Amino acid sequence: MNNFVTDAINLKAYNLSESDKIIVMYSREKGLIRGVARGVKKPKSKLGARMDLLVANKLMLYKGRNLDTICQAEALNTFHQIRQNMDKIFYSLYISEVVANFGVEDDPCSGEIFDLLYMALEKIAEASDKVGILSAVLKFQMKMMVLAGFGIELNTCLKCGCELKEENMYFSSTLGGVICRECNESYGIPVVMHHKLRDFLKSLETTGFDKKNEFEEKATEKVCGVCFELLKGYINQHSPKKFHSTEILQEIC
Repeated sequence: MNNFVTDAINLKAYNLSESDKIIVMYSREKGLIRGVARGVKKPKSKLGARMDLLVANKLMLYKGRNLDTICQAEALNTFHQIRQNMDKIFYSLYISEVVANFGVEDDPCSGEIFDLLYMALEKIAEASDKVGILSAVLKFQMKMMVLAGFGIELNTCLKCGCELKEENMYFSSTLGGVICRECNESYGIPVVMHHKLRDFLKSLETTGFDKKNEFEEKATEKVCGVCFELLKGYINQHSPKKFHSTEILQEIC
């Protein structure tokens, strides 16, 4: 009765002993979980490469008092194409850290978050260029913030409530959305957001990973990079934990 089965994606790993590791995973049924992979560092380990980062497995675990023990692992997707490109590796590690930072045990949104991370990794793996990689990451960022309870307000001014259409506006990570020009006279927010950039972000929040909207068709690497930095700053602002992957990302963006 202490055994349970779940699908999970490996997010982080820590050495526990000469042969064992602790694997931090996000699971479909139980949210964030931690399991001991015993003997995984031995050459003939049954778990082996299935405990590598960014691998999705079907697991059998033994429920422990403090840590679960990984008994069996069957790879569902290794996302092997990610490991062939440095941009793909870094951005995949970034989105996995977002899940690790915002994810909780017994998360009521665990199924949606698991599927979101899985689809984002799949899309990054399949991407043929950096625009494709960034597009998948941007979709992940927008959708993950909604699931985490930090959805960004992009339709109306957060102060006066006026609807913002074809006009430039100001974006505040602290306030969680956009401010109109008139209201910004009292705020002095320096980050200007063009209405087309806002429309691009809104479209990504509602478009699935299996589709490509008209904004994505026209998007350039520069536009995607600007959007990524904006959303990265917003996520950093609201994250309950400090990010470590963003320093590396700063080198490649």
